[in-house]
Amino acid sequence: NNWDTFLPSIVYAYNNGIHSSTGISPYQLAFGRRQRHPFNPPVSTFVFSKPHDYWTQVIQYRNAASKQAKQHIIHQQELPKRSFDKNRSHPNFVPGDLVWMKIFVGRHKLKARYTGPARIIQILSPVSFIAEDENFRQFQVHSNDIRRVYSRERFIL
Repeated sequence: NNWDTFLPSIVYAYNNGIHSSTGISPYQLAFGRRQRHPFNPPVSTFVFSKPHDYWTQVIQYRNAASKQAKQHIIHQQELPKRSFDKNRSHPNFVPGDLVWMKIFVGRHKLKARYTGPARIIQILSPVSFIAEDENFRQFQVHSNDIRRVYSRERFIL
């Protein structure tokens, strides 16, 4: 019941911790420097020749930190995709291929998971297709929701 007493410490830890997505702490991104900690020795002073030199240095640092954070975020976003695509083969359906289409509505756990066969009649994108069933109804399907028909005899639709 006393969570609010710990909140300032939690916020402090969150703002000063290096985030895995950016590689930099939020405080450092916002203020262009690391936060001063109460247990650290005082920082040596810098003398600038002009009063506005400090501000230009802060701007340069923040721009560099933002650029680095953006690159780190892009890299972190690509990691799950690489992991997913590592063992995934790209769909290579062509018009005329026979496929089974996944059933989404009205399927009980012991009923068939796929219906068909249906024929691919058009490729919309590398992973999206138009399929036509035996009643000449057309469906837009994703490659995750279809399976190739492997049979010993040829189906005629």
